[in-house]
Amino acid sequence: MAVPKRKQTPSRTGMRRSNTMKYSSKNVIEDKKSGEYRLSHHLDLKTGMYKGRQVLDPKD
Repeated sequence: MAVPKRKQTPSRTGMRRSNTMKYSSKNVIEDKKSGEYRLSHHLDLKTGMYKGRQVLDPKD
């Protein structure tokens, strides 16, 4: 059985993960009301809306 000789550093782990954890184009959606693009399951910072509810005061 293959066993690593040394523990992998956090830097090395982060470098490996950096390529796999990028945002995919499937995650970006167009907002129904404002027409702005945003990540799915994230609130819209311009309007402050999330799932049809007002969560934050909108940015001026």
